[in-house]
Amino acid sequence: MKRREFIREGLLGFPMLLFLPTLLGSACKKDDDLNHAGDKTVVVVGAGISGLAAAQLLKQKGFRVIVLESQDRIGGRLRTNRSLGFAFDEGASWIHGIDGNPIATVAQQAGMGTFETDDEIRKSYDVGGVLRSSVEYDAAEDELYTILNSLYQQGNPTLSFETVFQALYPLKANDRLWKFLLSTYVTFDTGDLDRLSSTLYHEGEEFGGPEHIVTNGYDTLATFLSQGLNIQVNQKVSDIDYTQSTIKITHGITITEADYVIVTVPLGVLKANHIAFTPELPAAKQNAIQKIGMNCVNKFLLVWDTSFWDEVQYISYTPDEKDLFNYFVNLKKINPGLNGLMTFAYAEQARLTETMTDTELIEKMMTHLKDIYGTSIPYPKHFLRTKWQSNEHTLGAYAYTAVETEMPHFDVLAESIKDRLFFAGEHTEADYFSTVHGAYLSGLREAQKIIDLLG
Repeated sequence: MKRREFIREGLLGFPMLLFLPTLLGSACKKDDDLNHAGDKTVVVVGAGISGLAAAQLLKQKGFRVIVLESQDRIGGRLRTNRSLGFAFDEGASWIHGIDGNPIATVAQQAGMGTFETDDEIRKSYDVGGVLRSSVEYDAAEDELYTILNSLYQQGNPTLSFETVFQALYPLKANDRLWKFLLSTYVTFDTGDLDRLSSTLYHEGEEFGGPEHIVTNGYDTLATFLSQGLNIQVNQKVSDIDYTQSTIKITHGITITEADYVIVTVPLGVLKANHIAFTPELPAAKQNAIQKIGMNCVNKFLLVWDTSFWDEVQYISYTPDEKDLFNYFVNLKKINPGLNGLMTFAYAEQARLTETMTDTELIEKMMTHLKDIYGTSIPYPKHFLRTKWQSNEHTLGAYAYTAVETEMPHFDVLAESIKDRLFFAGEHTEADYFSTVHGAYLSGLREAQKIIDLLG
């Protein structure tokens, strides 16, 4: 499916951001021109992609760098489950557009395997297992892009995407195919339609080219970027006191002092005030934290001994219920030895799945699959799931433009305080929020700010 296709046109004429071609090349040496970098300590809060990118660049420039990670592993929302003997990415799965995308470059250096996904290799089924014609599907998809390219002009800053869409297209709002398209093409990429801004849903830029799904685990990238770093896991930061020139960071019973701090925790953690700042963060930053939305997407893996489904990459199903198990990725096309399907729940449905048992979830998924392939299909042998909303280390999946969001809010989140306290993460990238490459670029951006202070 052409995910994010409707915003790619915004890239025309967009200057390509500079990025570090390699963070770990053997020829890379510390920059002796920096003034007293070796005397400066930087604490990076969070060992996700933004924190690791920042830490590597600062380490190369000679800074003393300490990374504090609240979980027992690195990677943040790059989380790979290998419990079944293969890589199942519970968080990020795709590189969205490989042309000029810095993640594509670093992925090659890290030995991360990828597979090009083709949005057109698909089948769509309606209720009753009725195979939908490609002509009908393609026509609706094309019309969706047309609507998405103009709806914001009729939007209102106080109204949600859902409210405006339903007012303009009442018949489509209750059509099963359109529910699916909005769910998988919009809610998946952005956030809850009843909270999504009707004027800013299209904001953000995309790299061009095909999309690649990772085959051997996105954690390969985190492992690569972590090389040589001083990373302390199981260190949940509770307080950051930047009153004095030396910043005090409390984690557990330990207080670590630093000259600079880069906070890279997810937006959900900032919203929950899990870190106390002294003095309090500026009112503008606190406001931005609360006004930007935080989506939830949960992923589910079902594995069988043998496959029974279509030999396509994507299988869609259009029930009356939206945002829940309506889109299946055929993992066998990506890994021929794996008889697995990956499916999703979005927004409020994703949050609700976290209150359900494995048995309840499997039954719901099987109801959809049985309607397509018949009641005699077997139940899966293995099942894996995620719970991103209730995970205290994330409290959601990624940022989106909610009704109260203003685009400058992203820049406010990226602003440093007193040239000592810095902020990175996908939620601080106005052009690339909600993406791995956005998080990566934000880490390099904040590291460069510190480097420039001594340059």
